[in-house]
Amino acid sequence: MRTRQQVGVLATAVLAAAVMTVASGTVEAQGPGGEPQLPREGGLPLPLASSGLMAGPNVLMGGVPAGQATADVLLVSLSDAIARGLKQNLGIVLGEQSVRSASGLRWQALSGLLPTAGLRLSQTREEINLEEYGFPVAPGQSPILGPFNVSAFHVTANAPIFDYTAIQRARAGGQAATAASHSFRDARDLVVFVTANLYLQAVTGASRIDAARAQFTTAQALYDRAVNQKQAGVVAGIEVLRAQVQLQSQQQRVIFYENEFAKQKLALARAVGIPLGQQVALTDRVPYTALDSMTLEESLAQAYASREDLQSAVALEQAAQAGRQAAIGEGLPSVNLTADYGKSSSAWDTLHSTYSVAASVRVPIFQGGRVRGRVLQADAQLKQQQAQVEDLRARIEYDVRSALLDVQAADQRVKVARSAADLAGEQLTQAQDRFTAGVSSNIEVVQAQEVVATSTENFLSALYAHNLAKISLARAVGLSEERAKQFLGGTK
Repeated sequence: MRTRQQVGVLATAVLAAAVMTVASGTVEAQGPGGEPQLPREGGLPLPLASSGLMAGPNVLMGGVPAGQATADVLLVSLSDAIARGLKQNLGIVLGEQSVRSASGLRWQALSGLLPTAGLRLSQTREEINLEEYGFPVAPGQSPILGPFNVSAFHVTANAPIFDYTAIQRARAGGQAATAASHSFRDARDLVVFVTANLYLQAVTGASRIDAARAQFTTAQALYDRAVNQKQAGVVAGIEVLRAQVQLQSQQQRVIFYENEFAKQKLALARAVGIPLGQQVALTDRVPYTALDSMTLEESLAQAYASREDLQSAVALEQAAQAGRQAAIGEGLPSVNLTADYGKSSSAWDTLHSTYSVAASVRVPIFQGGRVRGRVLQADAQLKQQQAQVEDLRARIEYDVRSALLDVQAADQRVKVARSAADLAGEQLTQAQDRFTAGVSSNIEVVQAQEVVATSTENFLSALYAHNLAKISLARAVGLSEERAKQFLGGTK
């Protein structure tokens, strides 16, 4: 029972980490004076690493820093980040110790089947009351014999010949250790997922900075053009003010996104154990790549065969079955063998050998309901574990179906958002030309700039959602580190 509880701790932490990772932080549109308003297609939240991900005791968002910070900028690719995470992430460090703990409990359970031996050395000085043992003593004689010395050493051994309860407890301990190993491998898969997600968030933040700077450059050029036209008497002063407001709005976007990107890099560095204070630069951009189609049947078959959390739950179910059998075994006979060999005398130089060998059979006759109570308790635990296994199977199918739907929808969104961004760019160019020619005011230009900002944000959000959907599918089917990176590359 103690073993299953310890293994369950890791599984619970891992599940909480997955939920916290997918439900990452968002940026809400604010009014004047707050963060810049960023309209988004379909209300898709911006994936930030600065708020929701860091809330709560989320072990997979923590890491154990390794090494010392240097003055050089550390270049980190997606592969580097994953490799670091699989070594220094807090979930990995704690998971390794959980496996060791489960292995120790397995040895404790196994010890009930193995013989034990011990050596005992003793030197005593004592007196014996003969009357205490029923020996007659002559009238007037003292019943006290001694004092005298006893020097002895004994080697004792005990070996279970048949103990059904110990056999089943050892089996349960072995299955619990197996479950801990599967849980640790599942934690590694989740670390890959979390690290890839944080990296995608950060590189998406870098792309937002690039887009915001490009829009700021355009706003600066339009402001300069409005100032020149105002000085030439072509446009009214309101056009300059309108262009200046738009310029400062774009500048605010740049500041906001630069700050968010810095925090996203901090979150990534913390999760993968990068030294404190180390400057980091991300080298990958993870562009859009369509994923090869996978059928539902193929995905489900792979998930049922590969998901480590399912393998862990099945092992825990087998451990619960062994625990029930162990409870039943408490009402069965057991056979035990004990042996003792030693030497003793009144002095160490006059020792004489003694030995004893005994075989015993223990037959429980009446246990006061204890065995029945333990069987009922173990049976309830088994039923609970069986229900959890069936629920996990259903959840795996849900995860796979949802991930496949997300991949398909995100792929279509990327294509639509890319087309919308191209059209918005053309719209802005035409609005600039019309303003330069004096055909329209720069209200049309400002509106076109906002459309460009919105369409660019929608495209970046769709691109992030597509990559997140691919690694979510990789997680749903239980893929390894290498296969997850292949999913991001677009191949199976």
